Amino acid sequence: QLQLVESGGGLVQPGGSLRLSCAASGIFFSIYNLGWYRQAPGKQRELVAAITSGALTNYADSVKGRFTISRDNAKNTVYLQMNSLKPEDTAVYYCHVERPTTRANYWGQGTQVTVSS
Repeated sequence: QLQLVESGGGLVQPGGSLRLSCAASGIFFSIYNLGWYRQAPGKQRELVAAITSGALTNYADSVKGRFTISRDNAKNTVYLQMNSLKPEDTAVYYCHVERPTTRANYWGQGTQVTVSS
């Protein structure tokens, strides 16, 4: 049974850093494309960063140079390192996995990130 367990969210001051983790079980992790999305109150969910099974990455313009997505296939885990956080980064962050061939996809439960002084 597939499970995605996120961790690492919290309250941080502007300019601070957080690292989000998403541990997966029940899937053949290494073949999946992975991503982090976020949803702020009153806004649509948006892609923050993605990494393919081949470790190609892409980022939303708003986070380029500040956030880094990475994956550890041995630990079935995807990370989002977030530096130089801004109040506008405040949102619920969701882990997303997608199997390239079938497009089957799954969401984590979300973790709250709040950037405030």
